[in-house]
Amino acid sequence: MNVFVAGAYGAIGKPLVTQLVAGGHSVIATTRSAQQVEQIRAMGAEPVVVDALDRAAVVEAVKRATPEVIIHELTSLKRLKDFKNFDRDFAMTNRLRTEGTDYLLEGARAAGTRRFVIQSYGGWIYAPTGSRLKTEEDALDPNPPARQVESLRAIRYLEQAVQSVNGIEGIALRYGNLYGPGTGFAPDGDITEMVRKRMFPIIGSGAGVWSHIHVDDAASATVAAMLRGAPGVYNIVDDEPAPVCEWLPVFARAVGAKPPLHIPAWLGRLMAGDAGLSVMTQIRGVSNAKARRELDWAPVYASWREGFKGGLG
Repeated sequence: MNVFVAGAYGAIGKPLVTQLVAGGHSVIATTRSAQQVEQIRAMGAEPVVVDALDRAAVVEAVKRATPEVIIHELTSLKRLKDFKNFDRDFAMTNRLRTEGTDYLLEGARAAGTRRFVIQSYGGWIYAPTGSRLKTEEDALDPNPPARQVESLRAIRYLEQAVQSVNGIEGIALRYGNLYGPGTGFAPDGDITEMVRKRMFPIIGSGAGVWSHIHVDDAASATVAAMLRGAPGVYNIVDDEPAPVCEWLPVFARAVGAKPPLHIPAWLGRLMAGDAGLSVMTQIRGVSNAKARRELDWAPVYASWREGFKGGLG
């Protein structure tokens, strides 16, 4: 297939391009940095330098490429400082999920693209009530913490936009919390740095359930969705969602850090805000049953326990 990958040099983009090329696909890969052109070419893809928020340039790039499939992996994730300013730190990513999506879809319509796969997120977006494991059929949070309202709105927009264009098969992949090279959970990642400095404590009960996924497994699920997925939404996570109080000490050991501190919920709210308290104590995990069943996909790292040992670097 002729595949246009927007955001080809990100944490998922790099293994995704590598897997697509290995699968015999022709890949046009975008980057906003001319310095990354040679690296992308060395991966076997055709590089295109484009500002994802330049409407005319994006539409023209897609029209020139005439792709059968567009895969939207555009984000602009800054180093994590805290959860108190969540929407502020995700402001550019939210623009890429709204404006950037609109421009890619405009190009897709002009180019006759038949399938559009997007990077969405499933880590904290579901209502933090009821079942410990959420499926794609469960409701999103109707009342998220104030500092996550804009980010959830952008995710809703992204998913609705890609599934509402006549003639284009839209697929939204709700990735879990990414770990591995290029992520915050890498040896040089921002979260790892905070854990080593004991600045990423367990707040309150630590009962918030996180769902993880290695970047290579996220990429392989994306290829599977491109090839076999029916239009719709898929959770892309490993097999073992786990509460913070369980996975964080294991991660700390994996990166050579001291055990995380425990702090009471009231202090955690002061330090990390309502968003931080929510992800540490309230959020639910998500199920990958649909992706396993309908995409004929399974993660190589079935659990973060294995991935933290051998897949961080």
